[in-house]
Formats: sequence, C-alpha cells, structure tokens
Amino acid sequence: MPKNISLFFVSFAFCLLFILPFRAYCTEAKITDLLVTSTAENVLVYFRVADCFTKDMEDAIFTGLPITFTFLLEVYQERKYWLDKRESRLEIKHTIKYDNIKKIFYVSFTEKRGKRATFTGLNNAKRAMSDLNGVPVVPHNLLKEDKQYYIRVKAKLGRVNLPLRMERILFVSMWDFETEWHRQGFVY
Repeated sequence: MPKNISLFFVSFAFCLLFILPFRAYCTEAKITDLLVTSTAENVLVYFRVADCFTKDMEDAIFTGLPITFTFLLEVYQERKYWLDKRESRLEIKHTIKYDNIKKIFYVSFTEKRGKRATFTGLNNAKRAMSDLNGVPVVPHNLLKEDKQYYIRVKAKLGRVNLPLRMERILFVSMWDFETEWHRQGFVY
C-alpha cells in the first residue's frame, strides 16, 4: 500500500512540474471589444477574436490549407421567473486560403453572401478573419420596446479535414480552439 501512495505522489509531482507549466505558455483565444448597436432596421454587433492564430496555423495557411472560423451569435430576451427567450441565432463562417502561385490570401465571408476579399499580407488577412463588423443579428420587428436583451457570441476553429487522415500525422487537432461564450446586455 505505501508503494502505491508514493507512486501516486511521484506521478502527481511529475504532472505539476512538467506538464502544467506548458499550459501557461499557451494563449487562449477570446472574444474582445464586443459592441452592440443598432440601425433603423437591425441590431448590429461588432467584435474580434484575440489570440486565435498560432505559428502552426500560419504555417498551414502558407501551405494552402483552408482554415475556417465559425462564429455563433445568439440574441435572448431576459425574462424574470421564466427561461430566457431566444430571439435569433446566427452561424457565420470566415475562411482563409492562400494562393501559392499568386502570393495572395483569400478570405470569404458567409455574412456577405460568400463574397471574398483579397490580401497581400497575412496580418491583414488574419484581421479580416477574426473581426466581425456590423453584422445584423436581429431585426427590430422581433424585439419589444423597453425589454432587456442580451447577445451571446462564441468563436471556434472549424474542423480541418486533410486527405488520407493526415491530421493524425500533422497533429492538426492540437491547434483547435473554441472560445467561451461572451455576453453583452442591451435594452431595445
């Protein structure tokens, strides 16, 4: 029995000394700069995802591998003594692809009906991938005046499918990310 206890403590110490410190060097993707505003017709949202690109992801982009970020946006009406009512839900995708011949980055946006933008530099393409600017999330005709609402947003890296099960060899799953839900309240 004492041998099992000492083995447990040695294993525990190993985890504390060697495995957990590496977690401190990892940056976690997170939602920042969330702003809710409106036009005459819609409620709009602006935000960015920070720390969502790793060196391995950038290397994969330069090989021509398309990478997709998926953004989930939900609008709820707050209700006392009852479950909150979901007014709308959106799923938006941004995909980046590098053309090795032309040396151009293409970023496509589902919220702009599949339109794509071209960039010559990776930093501008990364900014376009991680920013959502003025996306209409709910029309005003679905909202009631003087009621409390909130929007929840989340971002995640879409699953990357490589040919011939190459994701096992290249450890693509190691750079998957998913942010926590970020919430911002507003009154209509």
